[in-house]
Amino acid sequence: MKYFLAVLTFCFITSCGGTKETVTQTQKEVVTPVEKVTAPAAPVTPVETTVIDAKETIQAAVVTPAETAIEASVEKASETVEKVVAIAPKPTVTHTAFNTLLQKHVSTKGNVNYNGFRQDRSALKAYITYLGANMPKDSWSKNDKLAYWINAYNALTIDLILRHWPVKSIKDISKPWDQRFWKLGNKWYNLNEIEHDILRKMDDPRIHFAIVCASFSCPKLQNKTFKASSMDQQLTAATKEFLSDKSRNTITAHTLELSKIFQWFSKDFKQNGNLIDFLNIYSNVKIAANAKKRFKDYNWSLNE
Repeated sequence: MKYFLAVLTFCFITSCGGTKETVTQTQKEVVTPVEKVTAPAAPVTPVETTVIDAKETIQAAVVTPAETAIEASVEKASETVEKVVAIAPKPTVTHTAFNTLLQKHVSTKGNVNYNGFRQDRSALKAYITYLGANMPKDSWSKNDKLAYWINAYNALTIDLILRHWPVKSIKDISKPWDQRFWKLGNKWYNLNEIEHDILRKMDDPRIHFAIVCASFSCPKLQNKTFKASSMDQQLTAATKEFLSDKSRNTITAHTLELSKIFQWFSKDFKQNGNLIDFLNIYSNVKIAANAKKRFKDYNWSLNE
């Protein structure tokens, strides 16, 4: 009603030639009530302002420095790790010389030309001397150590055969795995020690398909050296190849005729289950849990 009367008054004054000042004054009287109705909410109270300021102060004084300190610590730790990795001694051993000999005197099927190795005996001996002067260090990775000892075992086995040439079997040699012919570092080693006290203790049963005892029933001697950079792939390939070789193993879903390696070192193949669990990881055939197994006779004839 008041608003309506104000409008009528405005119209009356305007129509009656009222002054500008009168109109303005009337507008103020009209607008003021409307502004009071639509005015915004009251401003934040001093108490609320104090609480907000306190929160901001806490965040600035406590939370942010703490987060910054954590981030700084993580960054510093990362930098420290990078520095340690950068200055840590890297293996400098190369197996190139032995790789050249393997490529030259071992076929893709694993047949070894011992007469060819005899002609390159000086190169083989030089490689063994080189190994002796470059022993693994604690700082080496597991794969670097595996590469060193697998290649060493295979090179020393070949050298053992050449020392007793001509032979038809490694078993023609008296206590072949106990002979200490090779000085590596400050110690004289034999093949048994490398296999049982070093390689087997590295807890990877696939090493049994990488080291070769110069016999037909052994896994084939690869015609290239094992490398740290491809160790896992090479060990897996050697294992699969050995299992699929029917002259060494005959595998069906319900019947197993296995190499005696699986009998001699049975404990090594039960680290993560039983023998069949291990075989099923690498076999081309899915083997039943209740498959019957027997072990083949071992052929110790020279792998030539």
